[in-house]
Amino acid sequence: MSGRKPSVVVFDYGFGNVRSAERALAHVGADVEITSDYERAMTADGLLVPGVGAFAACMRGLRAARGDWIVGRRLAGSRPVLGICVGMQILFERGIEHGVETEGLDEWPGTVEPLKAPVVPHMGWNTVTPAEDSALFAGLDADARFYFVHSYAVREWSLEVANPAMRPPQVTWTTHGEPFVAAVENGPLRATQFHPEKSGDAGAHLLTNWLDTL
Repeated sequence: MSGRKPSVVVFDYGFGNVRSAERALAHVGADVEITSDYERAMTADGLLVPGVGAFAACMRGLRAARGDWIVGRRLAGSRPVLGICVGMQILFERGIEHGVETEGLDEWPGTVEPLKAPVVPHMGWNTVTPAEDSALFAGLDADARFYFVHSYAVREWSLEVANPAMRPPQVTWTTHGEPFVAAVENGPLRATQFHPEKSGDAGAHLLTNWLDTL
């Protein structure tokens, strides 16, 4: 970054722990701003899309703030985007809550569905199985733990890359009752189901790794 701090916008559309994300990113060396301003969100080195609550409500809020268009335009220009928790879930094709299906951003195929586990929500610390050669998890110990709070997840990954010259998405998994997607790295688009901003040293390490890719 030529000696300057990477600029990151935490996109403020009313559904996310924006202050926690701001503090965590500033702690690891980013120049952070919380805003829904179109120009600032488009020109920042990185865009972080948080998310808490219901899939459908988050999608309504994101569209109302033109966040769907901003994410699409950034990715079309290979501008980095990081989704967290429901901010990851809305990147998939659809979400199903209480029998109601809601369209997501459809950056990846897949359905966000209720977790099938003895205890729901999945709340607390858990380990993950990173994808091979993952950039986000580089340098982290195998027993590193991350903080999860969710009742829904993507239980199947179906995206296939037809062109062998293209690097396939890197998918990280974990288990709570059943395996589900814990993180995805797909070119400029990356996302985590857990909250790195609440995951202590491991989360700080992951955010540092993300800043290094900007």
